[in-house]
Amino acid sequence: MFIETEQTPNPATLKFLPGRAVMGRGTADFTSPETAGRSPLALRLFQVDGVGGVFLGGDFVTVTKRADKEWQVLKPALLGVIMEHFVANRPVIESEAPAPEVSAGEDDEIVTQIKELLDTRVRPAVAQDGGDIVFREFRDGIVYLHLQGSCAGCPSSTATLKMGIENMLRHYIPEILEIRAVQ
Repeated sequence: MFIETEQTPNPATLKFLPGRAVMGRGTADFTSPETAGRSPLALRLFQVDGVGGVFLGGDFVTVTKRADKEWQVLKPALLGVIMEHFVANRPVIESEAPAPEVSAGEDDEIVTQIKELLDTRVRPAVAQDGGDIVFREFRDGIVYLHLQGSCAGCPSSTATLKMGIENMLRHYIPEILEIRAVQ
């Protein structure tokens, strides 16, 4: 099995491409070993000293390292874990987590438009960089988005949100006043 790696705009993350589907649909973001209980792959990756986060996408795994570790030390161990996992044909996710609650309120039409634009124009682009952006809420003209994978903590994420996503959404939906990142 050959696993490709790609750098991301976030120097603390590395994208691993195992050449096969990772998640059947959706994504999964694990910020600690305690949150990774439903993913044998994420649990095993967290056992590598220096791993600070694991994000599972459609055909990739993004790993976030702690600041005190270097990629040249971590990368071989992570490649070994990912390769062993897929060669053994183990499940990536054992059970589905409940979908996060999203409030639409009175603005159902606007929320539908926001989600459509995010799904068609934003999420494919950020997935290329090993991350994801999830809609959380639209309230009082403000869109609240949750950054995952390489997008979380990325030095350029604020610029991407403000200059890219906010400008694009405001162009199509004039009711939007601002975009904010939330946890």
